[in-house]
Amino acid sequence: MSSSRKIRVGVAGLGRIGSLHAENIAGRIPFAELASVVDADASRAEEYGNRYGVPWGVSTDDILSDQSIDAIVIATPTPDHPRTVLAAAAAGKAVFCEKPLGLDEAETVSIIEEVESLGGFLQVGLHRRFDPDAARVKSLIAENTLGEVYSFQTSLRDMYPQPMEYIRQSGSFFVDVSIHDLDVARWLIGEITEVSVFGSSVSDPEYEKLGTVDHAVIVVRFENGALGVLDNSRIAGYGYESSTEIVGSLAAARIDASPRSNVSVLADASSCSDHVIDFVERFHDAYRNEIVEFVRSIREGLPPQVTGSDALAAFVLGTACDRAFTTGKTVQLNHELTSGGVRYSIVNP
Repeated sequence: MSSSRKIRVGVAGLGRIGSLHAENIAGRIPFAELASVVDADASRAEEYGNRYGVPWGVSTDDILSDQSIDAIVIATPTPDHPRTVLAAAAAGKAVFCEKPLGLDEAETVSIIEEVESLGGFLQVGLHRRFDPDAARVKSLIAENTLGEVYSFQTSLRDMYPQPMEYIRQSGSFFVDVSIHDLDVARWLIGEITEVSVFGSSVSDPEYEKLGTVDHAVIVVRFENGALGVLDNSRIAGYGYESSTEIVGSLAAARIDASPRSNVSVLADASSCSDHVIDFVERFHDAYRNEIVEFVRSIREGLPPQVTGSDALAAFVLGTACDRAFTTGKTVQLNHELTSGGVRYSIVNP
């Protein structure tokens, strides 16, 4: 591929994440060009098409049939991911797909194997790996600044819950929400050997009716013996938070809660500071960085930084959390190295 030609990228799905990807590709990604946008909502597709001066449509076929388009970003509803990923790979497009690839393990494995058989390129949207703060902590661990890691703690809390229509089709709480913390946990600390889960529906009885939860605490044990605690919430009225602390034998590293600024106002014997309101605001740089790396990998013929194997590992860990919550028992996990990466399996299904 010419070193000077821009990668032409189409975006399918223009919700919060898809519209952010379109905005970034249109003006913030070196050597990328927004080529087309599609959304099931014609008025939304037209709005963004006109905003960026690109063709728009209501079907991903509009992107896949355009031979001038090199790559597709898939941010459509989760049930559409398997079909769209496979169709895009068959059409010869490099694929970036938001997590998860599918809603069960067998389907996810099938997608990965089919893309590999087609010689396709697939990167999955586990954006936390591209957050500058997380990357800094990763470097500290690699440099042994923290020493031997003893414990890992992370909180992920949404200020406002997603609509129930979204909840119904997003998979479980652990596959939809906890998957990011589970991925970051194994990326930073190492492979996970067991999970225990406590969950509850406290903000709305509809969650329980759907067989899911809105709050959960996950305890994990890593292969090196370190322990991790992940607390997740679909609704935390004070703001959005994503914070992490890792304690080692020599030092600790902390990614603080998600302030909008580093300024606190002290008055009337109290302190007040602003929090970001959602994950788009908190991880704005991470979402841009992951598409930068997607485009760079395509241009330079490099493997994706977040693979289908990574997505599958996070999905199986989420499924293990489902099992642990449902049974009330600790779930043991095995993992093995394969040609495609790490493959997890649940020991006590």
